[in-house]
Amino acid sequence: MTSLRPALRRVAICSPLRTPVGKFLGTLAPLEAGQLGAIIIKALVERSGVDPARVEDVIFSQGYGSGEAPAIGRWSWLAAGLPIEVPGYQLDRRCGSGLQAVVNAAMMVQTGAADCVLAGGVESMSNVEHYTTTARHGARMGDLALWDRLTRGRLMSQPVERFGVISSMIETAENLAKDYGITREAADAFAVRSHQRAEAAWDAGKFDAQLVPVEIPQRRGDPVVFARDEGFRTDATADSMAALRAIEGRTNPDAIVTAGNASQQNDAAAACLVVAEDRLDELGLEPIAWFHSWAAAGCDPARMGIGPVPAVERLFARNGLGWDDIGLVELNEAFAPQVLAVLKGWGWSENDSRMEQLNVNGSGISLGHPIGATGLRILADMTHEMQRREVRYALETMCIGGGQGMAAVFERAA
Repeated sequence: MTSLRPALRRVAICSPLRTPVGKFLGTLAPLEAGQLGAIIIKALVERSGVDPARVEDVIFSQGYGSGEAPAIGRWSWLAAGLPIEVPGYQLDRRCGSGLQAVVNAAMMVQTGAADCVLAGGVESMSNVEHYTTTARHGARMGDLALWDRLTRGRLMSQPVERFGVISSMIETAENLAKDYGITREAADAFAVRSHQRAEAAWDAGKFDAQLVPVEIPQRRGDPVVFARDEGFRTDATADSMAALRAIEGRTNPDAIVTAGNASQQNDAAAACLVVAEDRLDELGLEPIAWFHSWAAAGCDPARMGIGPVPAVERLFARNGLGWDDIGLVELNEAFAPQVLAVLKGWGWSENDSRMEQLNVNGSGISLGHPIGATGLRILADMTHEMQRREVRYALETMCIGGGQGMAAVFERAA
């Protein structure tokens, strides 16, 4: 019998861009998430040359959604002054949100639901609000509690009734450090490596092609142009890392996670066009990579950092690829001990030659982790590096708060 299922179309990734990543309460703090989203969308439309009327949907990820810009894909598209006929929405898979936006767009294109989708991600952690859950029905007496959505979201990333209280994502990294025998010295050494690679990449101009500078309005005078990630440390050394106190040191004498070997809280936006291969010519677009395959997997929320291990295992089982096929690996650095635990889970040795393919220009520890934008920040950096190295396949993967992992393979466009 002839199958009635249509063949899936090949999906192109075009013009991946990102803003520089700002520190928490840093240079980008005056701009809320919706504004950052509008900036990256406008830049993507202008640089790619795509007719905005040909964009059929806008998918934006955000880890800390807000009533100030609901359905932020749609909100930011309109704020960019683009056609009102184009719809949009937002999604949240926590740290995997940005990659999920690309995946959702790719599945739409593969199945013929759309020919051209804009996928993006944004986070303004500097502007995440405080909120209350008790005011709606009134409080007859007493105080109203305000929760900080940043910290509360981490505490409530899993049902407490089932898994108990997990105080923070830091606790999950400490659990992995204990499980996999990760030392403070090893974690600090990896963090130094991340900062040094980020600094070297900036000095070499590796991020120039995908960077969208952001103008920050000032009360007086001309806007300040923000054009460089501001979280990486140019003075990172083993000694400077060793001098930092473990964040949970007071309650855990074996704690090893510090402000230096953990990812940051950040502000940024990133986006790309996800397009059907057979529409590239008429849209005037050039692919930088092809979407290949993806997978997600769950794990113990108390050890959420190990998520890339089952996710990559599931992905390789689906796509028939293996480590020998992968020429570049981007593993988001939520915490240094989390990365080192994942590498052990993958069976990589301490002196594994594949380390030269891993996070070659830095990652979350040095470049930052603006939750909703991270997956697309990684994709922008990774696809440009694929071109420089002429790598055929690259792997993007990350752990996800609440106990998940996600992974995807992209193929270089010749």
